[in-house]
This record gives sequence, C-alpha cells and structure tokens, in this order.
Amino acid sequence: MGKPEIRFKGYTDEWEQRKLGEVTQCLDSERVPINSEERKKIPGEIPYYGAGNIQGYINKFLFDEELVLLLEDGDAFDDFRTKEIAQYICGKTWVNNHAHVLRPLGDAYFLYITLSHKDIRNWVQLAGASRKKLVQKSMLNIELFMPHIIEQKKIGQYFSNLDHLITLHQRKCDEIKSLKKYMLQKMFPQNEQKVPKIRFKGFTEAWEQRKFGDYNDLMTGYPFESDKFSEDGIKLVRGMNVKRGYLDFSEDICVKWNSCVGLENYLLKDGDILIQMDGALIGKSYAKIKKNQLPALLVQRVTRARTNNKLASQDFMYQTIQRDFLRYIGMNKTETAVPHLSLNDIRNFEIMVPGLAEQNKIGTYFSNLDRLITLHQQKCEELKKIKKFMLQKMFV
Repeated sequence: MGKPEIRFKGYTDEWEQRKLGEVTQCLDSERVPINSEERKKIPGEIPYYGAGNIQGYINKFLFDEELVLLLEDGDAFDDFRTKEIAQYICGKTWVNNHAHVLRPLGDAYFLYITLSHKDIRNWVQLAGASRKKLVQKSMLNIELFMPHIIEQKKIGQYFSNLDHLITLHQRKCDEIKSLKKYMLQKMFPQNEQKVPKIRFKGFTEAWEQRKFGDYNDLMTGYPFESDKFSEDGIKLVRGMNVKRGYLDFSEDICVKWNSCVGLENYLLKDGDILIQMDGALIGKSYAKIKKNQLPALLVQRVTRARTNNKLASQDFMYQTIQRDFLRYIGMNKTETAVPHLSLNDIRNFEIMVPGLAEQNKIGTYFSNLDRLITLHQQKCEELKKIKKFMLQKMFV
C-alpha cells in the first residue's frame, strides 16, 4: 500500500500492491519468430517487434490491439535507468519470442510507463554463462503498485501526451537536420564546380577558391597552469569544452581563472569560432561562442577563428567548417597516438567563397536553421526532464 507524492485532484485512495500476472493476460503462446531472410520475402508496413524495438516491417500481423511488451532476454535489465525495458504497441503488429506480450486488464499506457524503467533484476535469471533471461513464471510474479482504473487512465493519458510532444519535437528536429544536410550539399559548389546548384535570386558570379586564413584571424590559447584553476572568475575554454556544434560548460568540466589582467588578448568575443586541435574528434569538434557564455578565456590547443566582417560572413565561415572541415583534416591530420592539428592546418583549409552579399544570405539562412534545430532540441530536453521528474513523483 502507498500513495504517490503528486496526484490528480480528487484521488486519495491508497495504491494496491499487485502481481503482474494479476493485472495482465499473457499472450506469449501467440508469438511467432520470423528470421530476417523470411521477412525479406514478405515486406510491408506492419511493424515486426523484437526485444527492444522494431526489427523490420512485414505484410502480416498477429495482434491488433493495445499491448505492452516486456523484455525477455538481453543485457538491458541492468540499464533500466537509461534504457526502456518495456514497449507500448497498438494496431496491427507482429512480435517475436524475445519479448513477453501482455494484454493489460487496466490502462495499457499506464502499465507501459510503470514497467518501462522498473528495476526487475530480482526476477531475472541467468540463462547460460552470462545471458540474462526473464522467464514467464518469474515475469508474472513481478510486483507493482496500482491505483484504481480511472486514475490509471488519467496518468496514462498524461504521459502519452508528454511522449507525443517529445516525439513531435524530435521529429521536427530531425526533419530540419535533414533539410540542412541537403542544402549544405546544394548551396555550395561540388566536385570542383565554380557555382552551386541552388542559389538565392540575383547571384550568378562564380565562386573563388581561397584559404580559411584569408578571412579569419587565427590564434591558439594561453597555457594556463591547472594547479591555479579557480572556482570563481572567468570561464576557460579548453578542448574538452568544445563539442560537436556547441560548448559544454557543465559543472564537472568547467574551470575558471580568477582574473583576465594581462590576458586580454585571450578574451573571446561573441561569435568567435572555436576549433578543438587534439583528440579523436578533431574535425568534428567546433562551436561558436555565444554572448551569454562570455566572458571566457581561450586555452592552448584550442583555435579561435575571428572572421573579418569586412571581407566575409562569420555565419558563412562557420557553415563552411561544418560542411567541409572534417573531410579536409582527414587528409591532413598527423598520424600519432593522439591526433592533432596545427594552426597552419586550419589556416590552409581550402574553401569555396562567393561575394560578401551572397555569403551573408547563405550564412543567415543556415543560422536560422540552426536556431530552429536548437529550439526543438531544447524543448525536447525540457519535456524529458519534466517526464523524469513526474515519473519519480507520480508513482509509488
């Protein structure tokens, strides 16, 4: 017996402890596995489910209703905090023999949410030397806390709506990323061509081949002594802070310097492009620093590229890095235990460049796409945090 911390108005009854076999009907006997070769012979639009996700699509179905699938074997039982061990399915589906099939006697989405991140390791057994398995007998004895069916439906609908919003923002984010990838190919010249396939109206002149250093002032940072890092003061941008398209100032990797006196040349400005120079992710790790991340000081082995705005568009230069830099450094990085770039490697990065007016148009277009991507990513993360919090507070 127990009560959650957060409830919908009007619900006060204790939740009851039940066994999974008491609140579901097990349909395991109706599962049928189909190997991948046989599935290729019956392609279709009906999802074929396995232990953790959809394995493919076929033209036949076994079930046509709301059901909950629970992992039967695999390694995810130990990763229940970060990986879902249950799936909610509805409509026409086919399920193989690596997931238990449960028909809820209450609300299906409530049961799915209850099980999705539940620690069921006490009911899991070893099958062989190391593989873990949840046998049907043990599965049916898993203990749950359950409210009345009406409260189940309210909770199930709440989390269904949250998941729908998360999926919506993630799908929109993925669509914009795909659009950006396509336009980066079409709005820049390819294969030694002098003009791109897609251009803004009014631009017809050929692009020129230049070097990145022709338009950007480049420098590396100061060799700060780690034993003098401070908890307060000005943020330091080290290689580990430069991620794939963003700067990470998480508490565990953010260090500071108490003053910028004598270090004014290393102070960063809004829009500076930062490029990591060491490690396995060189060519992939770059970012623009934003106004709300300042003040910040540049540390050695990170390159700062500051665009000359009289000659080039900062946004265009940043998009050029995203499009071509990885391919370029793949041909130029040093073959050492820890791959690294030199300042000259970055300075000599060859780029195709149009006139300044066209650069500004292109840079603005892609910056707007980046803002939309960030917006949907942030919304996704906010909703996931809400979901995580409510999962802790709305269940016993």
